[in-house]
Amino acid sequence: ASMRAVVQRVSNARVDIDGATAGSIGRGLLILLGVGHDDSEEQAERLWSKIARLRIFEDAEGKTNLSLADVGGEVLVVSQFTLFANCRRGNRLYEWFVERARRDVPRVETGRFGAYMDVSLTNDGPFTLWLDTDAL
Repeated sequence: ASMRAVVQRVSNARVDIDGATAGSIGRGLLILLGVGHDDSEEQAERLWSKIARLRIFEDAEGKTNLSLADVGGEVLVVSQFTLFANCRRGNRLYEWFVERARRDVPRVETGRFGAYMDVSLTNDGPFTLWLDTDAL
C-alpha cells in the first residue's frame, strides 16, 4: 500500500463545491491526496514530513531552496478520487493528514472528502511533483 500525492506549487488555489468556495489559499502548496485501503498514519506522517521539507520555493536569488515554512506558505488539501478507490478508512486518514499539516502550517484549507469539487489554481512555475510513500 502507498499513499500518493500530487503536489503543486501555487501562487493561489481554491476549491469550490456547488458554487461556493470551500477553501482557498495564497502562495503555497496544493496537495491532491490519494489514500488507499491499507494506508496507515505512519505513511501519512512520512508523506507530510517529506512535503514539509521540500525545498521548492525560490529565495531572493531565484534559487529553489526554501521550504513551505521558510516562505510562510499555505496549504490546500484536496482528496483525489482517481488516485485510489474511495473508502471510509481513506476519509479518516485524509482528516488525520490535514490535522498533521495544521500542526506545522498556520493556514491549511481543505475541500470536502468525497464531494465533487471544482479546483482552480495558478501553478507557479509550473512546478508539480508526484510523491508516493513506496518511493520515499
